[in-house]
Amino acid sequence: MSRVLIIGATGTIGKATVKAFKEYGDEVIAGSRHSSPAVDLNSPEDIDAFFSEIGTVNAVISTVGSAPFVATNDATPEQLIEALKGKLINQVNLVLRALPHLTDNGSMTLISGILTQHPVKNSVLASTANGGVEAFVTSAATDLPRGIRINAVSPNVVRQSWEGYGPSFPGSIPVEAAAVASAFVQSAHGVENGRVFRIW
Repeated sequence: MSRVLIIGATGTIGKATVKAFKEYGDEVIAGSRHSSPAVDLNSPEDIDAFFSEIGTVNAVISTVGSAPFVATNDATPEQLIEALKGKLINQVNLVLRALPHLTDNGSMTLISGILTQHPVKNSVLASTANGGVEAFVTSAATDLPRGIRINAVSPNVVRQSWEGYGPSFPGSIPVEAAAVASAFVQSAHGVENGRVFRIW
């Protein structure tokens, strides 16, 4: 049994991921802005305090991240910063802050998304941030200490959220949140390093 931290545990993918790890037999620590203890990835100090309270874990899973949709010609510097912080910088900070609290041969899995390879209308900032997550994972995998692995999961829109997001993805086929959750379990308990698990 592993001790697994899941950030974003109250979201659609997060809830499915909590369920999948519990079914695998792991001890799950559910982290969110509303959990106890609470954690907000917008604050590195908050992440530090959170880890000080929960202690050592075998795996860290991130299912959170957002970015505004806007046309390239209309994008502002503020929106770019919002996108990079919401999807890329916060997850990178999580990795950096989590490292001292991971066991040897532990793992971290971040979330990117289908927009990296398959952009849709007005997704320029979201696609950019997702691509940054995948580039970070590929690079960080080459030099993380103590046998720690890092991967990413890149899902399509999940069926459970299709009503709200589906119209922006014409011709796309939604995936089950459970399938995305299974990829997180595979990443945490497998041997892959620097891989992007594409659930499309």
